[in-house]
Amino acid sequence: MTESDPRPASADDLRSRIDTGKPHSARFWNYFVGGKDNYEVDREIGDQIKEIFPGLVDVARTSRLFLGRAVRHLAAERGVRDFLDIGTGLPTADNTHEVAQRVAPDARIVYVDNDPLVLAHARALLTSTPEGRTAYIDADLYDPARIVARAGETLDLSRPVALMMLNVLGHVADPGRAKALIDAVMAELPSGSHLVISDSTATSPGMVAASEAYNKSGAVPYHVRTVEEFSGFFDGYELVEPGVVPVTEWRPEGDGTPEGVDAYGAVARKP
Repeated sequence: MTESDPRPASADDLRSRIDTGKPHSARFWNYFVGGKDNYEVDREIGDQIKEIFPGLVDVARTSRLFLGRAVRHLAAERGVRDFLDIGTGLPTADNTHEVAQRVAPDARIVYVDNDPLVLAHARALLTSTPEGRTAYIDADLYDPARIVARAGETLDLSRPVALMMLNVLGHVADPGRAKALIDAVMAELPSGSHLVISDSTATSPGMVAASEAYNKSGAVPYHVRTVEEFSGFFDGYELVEPGVVPVTEWRPEGDGTPEGVDAYGAVARKP
């Protein structure tokens, strides 16, 4: 597989990279948002965690709605036409390119992930309006220089870019390292670019217990953070109102989403 071509070299190669014996965060999240691209092992741990903390389903669904509101704001009110979505996850409804191109048909979107199941669905992600462009990069979060270099083949890096990192930074155990990865990408983007982050937070005993249960399942660990740690990701950038808030409180649109979810989100501008 190449970075710019989502088609696997062979079906056997792709299947060899998919581990169906352990839960996987992208498939687990897909199950929680009502998707069909998951396995029994993902549904089993998902159902166990629902027993521990039913509110995680709301976290998954409201985080998805936050994505839509943030992208619409950036495309419609800030004039952003280039989006770099790192940690794409499995496609469901209202992916970044769909939301952005409804507002601005000429928007360009680059998705980044290195999960084989996501790669298997990359053709769905690579749809685009005739005026815009959508591309997919098979790359690792820990290689920001390569990500930016490859993204520059599709995005106009001389114009403000929106860096999207939604529900992915929990895979980085050290908050300091997560911050360094954010800053490494943002350093390559021009002034006026925006940073969009959302993540589950350690704001209730239920969420902490759910995180511990998930991490004991054999899946790649996902670390929930305090609000203070999450807020630190935006140090050095100008927060867009209303700042760092629960995802349901970021520019709500009266869609009836529940309140009090254990997930925070924010959008900030690079000076």
